[in-house]
Amino acid sequence: MKIFVIDDEEAVLKDMVRTVEEAVNDTGVVSFTRCSDALDEAERGCRPDVVFTDIEMPGLSGLEFAVKLKAVSPNTRIIFVTAYEQYAIRAFKIKAHGYLLKPLTADDVRDELKYCPEGHELPVTVAKEDDNRLKIQCFGYFEIYCHGKPVMFERNQTKELLAYLVDRRGAACTTGQIALALWEEDVDKRAVQQRIRNLISDLRKTLRSIGMEDVIIREHRQLAIRKEMTDCDYYRMLEGDMDALNAYHGEYMKDYSWAELTNANLLK
Repeated sequence: MKIFVIDDEEAVLKDMVRTVEEAVNDTGVVSFTRCSDALDEAERGCRPDVVFTDIEMPGLSGLEFAVKLKAVSPNTRIIFVTAYEQYAIRAFKIKAHGYLLKPLTADDVRDELKYCPEGHELPVTVAKEDDNRLKIQCFGYFEIYCHGKPVMFERNQTKELLAYLVDRRGAACTTGQIALALWEEDVDKRAVQQRIRNLISDLRKTLRSIGMEDVIIREHRQLAIRKEMTDCDYYRMLEGDMDALNAYHGEYMKDYSWAELTNANLLK
């Protein structure tokens, strides 16, 4: 893994480099006092996996540098390290992966490097992602994947039922709550109960076919999802994952009208 560290103050730069090397063993750390020099290095083919950079820099600022670097090396993770909070919104708008306040600590570095570029192994103690989890995409259209392949549902409303459980974030749902979300119009109560039973049966059958039946909890006539068995962009965003935050473009489960309330809360 190659890491760039940039700051125009020599003493601060030395501290940042020392901190990064303390947090990450056996990695290549290259330091610069000017963003323009780091950009030149990247344009010559030395593409960093991660960059820790100050924002207020002489000549090319950290924000301007990030925009130019993304054009050259789009997969580089850019993490701003600054003494000022007012740049946070602008930093996130240009797809920065992190925003840290000085002084930088080794724990800060470790936390940011938990989500390293795909294909790179970090020499820090980081739990690997569980490949057996159900991958869930909530941003844009709702999609489900297992082992890299899309999960197919016989009924559209079976998929919608799963989407609603995901939206509830592990909270138990009654059949009444499910009915209200899936069928906004008044329907016969007995007919609704049968519909829901059919959907639950179909959902369990689909999940059983991919070895993921345990992702659903059914107790006391209530239904819930086991969050720990999923890799969900919505959940990761709520946990502060910058990749997930940057992947959200104002659209959440746009297949379903009941998801508009959650989307409105995310837009706040």
